[in-house]
Amino acid sequence: MAGLRGEAAIVGFCELPSQRKQTRPELLTIEQWAMLSKLAIEDAGLKASQINGLVTHGIAESDMFAPATLSEYLGIPLNFGERVDLGGATAAGMVWRAAAAVELGICDAVLVIVPGSFMTPKSQIQPAVDPGYLGASSGKFGSPQAEFEIPYGNLGQNAPYAQIARRYASEFGYDDRATAKIAVDQRTNACSTPGAVFHGKPITIDDVLASPMIADPIRMLEVVMRVQGGAGIVVANADIARRGRNRPVWVKGFGEHLSFKTPTYAEDMVRTPIAKAADTAFDMAGISRSAIDVASIYDCYTITVVMSLEDAGFCEKGKGMEFVSSRDLTFRGDFPLNTAGGQLSYGQAGMAGGMHHVCDGARQVMGRSGAAQVADCNTAFVTGNGGIMSEQVALILQGD
Repeated sequence: MAGLRGEAAIVGFCELPSQRKQTRPELLTIEQWAMLSKLAIEDAGLKASQINGLVTHGIAESDMFAPATLSEYLGIPLNFGERVDLGGATAAGMVWRAAAAVELGICDAVLVIVPGSFMTPKSQIQPAVDPGYLGASSGKFGSPQAEFEIPYGNLGQNAPYAQIARRYASEFGYDDRATAKIAVDQRTNACSTPGAVFHGKPITIDDVLASPMIADPIRMLEVVMRVQGGAGIVVANADIARRGRNRPVWVKGFGEHLSFKTPTYAEDMVRTPIAKAADTAFDMAGISRSAIDVASIYDCYTITVVMSLEDAGFCEKGKGMEFVSSRDLTFRGDFPLNTAGGQLSYGQAGMAGGMHHVCDGARQVMGRSGAAQVADCNTAFVTGNGGIMSEQVALILQGD
């Protein structure tokens, strides 16, 4: 099938340690971009002059012309500038776009940076930006959510994901000890990852089940942990990759699929777009599910992991609870999953939460995961999930 040839690679990355409190200085988004870019370029062993592409989610300082603004601020002329808006799937979507631009010969090396949720300086003149109480919903005039959902209380993330979980329970049954095990195994991984917000803080299944109910059946320890941080990567062509200091992590396949924004308009709430995205990625890479050494699955909630594993084809639909119960999901186990802790235990640094999964996969394939390293790790499967299981991207990353 048409697609990537696997000739573009992640050659460097950066991921800041997670912090629950704001202890770093307040930085503008463009300042965060500059800091993370410097770290990623240095990690790749490149010079800034070798970068001629850039992919961004956007910056708070400019509603328009974000790539040009960053090019100007960083002092890096660009042959390729892109802006991606896919919610939690943004980071994974940025990666394949960067890889495609490199393979097309448009550029040689691309910065793919996602600043985290640092506090940013507030103007004393301009009013504060809407803090985002509506979550993934839009309250702007003309949006379907503003007219048909928000007035009736259908907004945010907790309630819609609980609605999906309840629908799943109705169709397939629900094992709360199985979903709790996901959180426990990922916490074990975080305990071997020094940068994780919950490093050194193991939990048990009983701890998860005893945590407060947030939106039935989702409990507090099954919900993503918001932190301060940031992450990014550098994607480069084969010539640069093979001369780099790190083992190249080739972007071998990708898939992207979105068909709705909120579950109100989903054709089927428990059969998600990751199915088509994953099929495309595996077909493009020309490998089977059994070839995957580590999975880095977007984990805003434990139910997200269960459904993503099913729909991505790692187990039969409706058997996800059995799948996670019968496998060791830690970095030492038979199905290593979210080996740095995932967003549940490493932390979700705002939009950089999606980039955490890319870094997790790249770090493992490079062999740089330290105490959490998966033995003989050559192939990673990475997902991004935006909105309410609505925007999905899948990546296949592979070493030589």
